Amino acid sequence: MSLRMLVHSPSLKQNFTLTQDFKASGSSYHTIELKQEEACEATRSVYFAVKSTNLIREICMFISMSITNPLKKLLPCVILDLDGTLLNTDGIVSDVLRVYLNKYGKQWDGKAAYRIVGKTPSEAAAVIVEDFGLPLSTDEFVSEITPMFSAQWCKIKALPGANRLINHFRDHGVQMALASNSPRTNVDTKISYQPGWKESFSVIIGGDEVTAGKPSPEIFLEAAKSMNCDPSSCLVIEDSLPGVTAGKGADMKVVAVPSLPKQSHLYTSADEVINSLLDLRPEMWGLPPFEDWIEGTLPIEPWYIGGPVVKGFGRGSKVLGIPTANISTEGYSTLLQEHPSGVYFGWAGLSMKGVYKMVMSIGWNPYFDNAEKTIEPWLLNEFDEDFYGEELRLAIVGYIRPEANFSSLEDLIKKIHEDRKMAEKALELPLYSNYRNDSYLKISLPGDAKHNSLFSFPFLSSLSVR
Repeated sequence: MSLRMLVHSPSLKQNFTLTQDFKASGSSYHTIELKQEEACEATRSVYFAVKSTNLIREICMFISMSITNPLKKLLPCVILDLDGTLLNTDGIVSDVLRVYLNKYGKQWDGKAAYRIVGKTPSEAAAVIVEDFGLPLSTDEFVSEITPMFSAQWCKIKALPGANRLINHFRDHGVQMALASNSPRTNVDTKISYQPGWKESFSVIIGGDEVTAGKPSPEIFLEAAKSMNCDPSSCLVIEDSLPGVTAGKGADMKVVAVPSLPKQSHLYTSADEVINSLLDLRPEMWGLPPFEDWIEGTLPIEPWYIGGPVVKGFGRGSKVLGIPTANISTEGYSTLLQEHPSGVYFGWAGLSMKGVYKMVMSIGWNPYFDNAEKTIEPWLLNEFDEDFYGEELRLAIVGYIRPEANFSSLEDLIKKIHEDRKMAEKALELPLYSNYRNDSYLKISLPGDAKHNSLFSFPFLSSLSVR
């Protein structure tokens, strides 16, 4: 089948004519229709409604690489940062500093995290000593706190999407390097707890193996050299501003994945800014696309949370016309920190009513500019009465999209209803529908040993999490 399209891009102020042959399975070809819309400027993608999903991935990949950004080159090599990009180091750092500073009568509130992210260990240590007025030198601080960190590396978790990304690139023969400001021994220790990671990287470089750490481009240039890859043919994936600066200084393409909230606007030098690794589209950089999206949804490793239903912001029913069943965030900041903001879906169990389809947002809700990260589930059922105080349990099994801001309340409401339709349809698929029978949703006692065993922290008095 020959496909010929004339596409106008207002952002690029030019027309593109696409002619490409596509194979169609079966005895007949399929009809393809062009929607009258263009994606955001950041990705410059053109989306198509394809009556046969057999062709959608091939078409979108061809479009994104050949039409919407005709100057974009294929990038055969990928260089990844470690802390904050692949590993949830921020949680460990906060826990250790909270304990350490307490002995000096100081309290870690997380604000200093914005000043140390992406820095070398010695630079970060100097910031902590100065900001908290500690009565010791930087070297003394490093000497005292290093053993505390080392004891915690075995507990560090991969960030959502990290294993998926590494496995995907490895399985498709994409050459990968790991370049971190952490000392090489720390890098080796951290990844030793992540099965298959060390073998997946052809090059691993620590900050003590170069003369200058990020934001100097040296570590990335050394990684490219070791892979025999031209710097301009490398894609860097980074969470910090120093890392982005280093990548651009090395003449590489950079995708930023900010590890700290509400900071995306600072990453103006990055070629793309995404909310989490779940949102990475490798085909935008000439790399093999992920093939695990199903009807616009991404299956994820299920996670669980529950507690009594509480009154929320009062905007669900009154402002949006969407009654959300809120759970108090008190006591599970660690769990919230582990999961990227965005729109998810799954199943909700009410102790006195049953199990229902559910779509939910997690994050700061940019339109309302929440002061704290929240979870706002919408149970897809019509209820005759409120159920405040009733035990609610959630099984989150799939991901739809990143959190986004909207220019109007009407646009926000429209998008929420689109999310609902997508979740309702997806939850009919066996891949997702099987979780409806998860025992977690049907057991109202919070001391269930089966679910407790999956966490390294104890249950809280009014909260059950898994």
